[in-house]
Amino acid sequence: MGGRLYLVLYKNGKIVYSKGVSELSAKQKMLGKILAKRQGRTADFSDYTASTRQQIASCSKWLSAALVMTFVDEGRLKLSDTVGRFLPALSQSGKGNITISECLSHMTGIKSPDLKESLNEMRQTNSMDEAIQMIAALPMEGEHGKVFRYSNTGLQIAGAVIEKISGKTFETLFAERIAKPLEMKNTDFGKGKVALPAGGASSTPTDYMNFLTMIVNKGIFNGKRILSENSVNQMQINRITGGVNKAYTPSEAGNFGYGYGEWVMENSTTGKPDNSITSPGLFGSFPWIDNQKKTAGFLMAFYLNNKGRHEYYVELKKLVDETLE
Repeated sequence: MGGRLYLVLYKNGKIVYSKGVSELSAKQKMLGKILAKRQGRTADFSDYTASTRQQIASCSKWLSAALVMTFVDEGRLKLSDTVGRFLPALSQSGKGNITISECLSHMTGIKSPDLKESLNEMRQTNSMDEAIQMIAALPMEGEHGKVFRYSNTGLQIAGAVIEKISGKTFETLFAERIAKPLEMKNTDFGKGKVALPAGGASSTPTDYMNFLTMIVNKGIFNGKRILSENSVNQMQINRITGGVNKAYTPSEAGNFGYGYGEWVMENSTTGKPDNSITSPGLFGSFPWIDNQKKTAGFLMAFYLNNKGRHEYYVELKKLVDETLE
């Protein structure tokens, strides 16, 4: 998975393992230099630590869905609310009846570009309103609620909705409602003109583990409630039922189900939905919690080759379960 990784594990209310491995080959360093040059930065091959900060791609989705659920907890938003109430541009394009629930579960029915192309397009926009206008122009590929397409679109819409409700930017809302109470001091969605809720966050192993600790403890962190237990449970219900057409699922997810901003993992023995949840990212980082065992883990990586990644994730989770018994 790239030769440079960091793994942190949580069980019984404390961190029980925190270790990095750095064995980059000459080829991996060369590829790293090429990628860094394309991004206009200098390649950094220093060892990962618990405080190393980097982009976490789709691991962001879990954080963003939790942020939206804080508005549900307050009664300022319902999962059944339609987005046209808040975003007229979507009503004008025939997308106004899409619900918040469908945004969080990738069931908008909108035919979105692939993940990297979509993020690049969103980065070029100058405002959240402009981003929504771009989404409004996309075609539908089926009825909302009936098609699952893993994309950036639904969470971008949900992010725009909470901005409209609150009058604050997505970045400010995340800082106030998630990062600060969870002591995620090195986690944010950047300083761009438009926040990217589906893939724009940067974080550290320590910070992300604070979030996972809150989730595994049903919404409580250090004795303080961040999310209601009901919201945590709602996020973990598999929404891909028998009547849903899977238009696109990334290979890393295998046959996992999907809730709100997170995948519902399957049991490696039975093949049925497990009590474990995850939200892996494009660059290889893999966060998860296990409700039954009350454990959590976060693997930080930066490696674009996703071949065999699903199997690596499943194997790692199995090894951790056996070790933490």
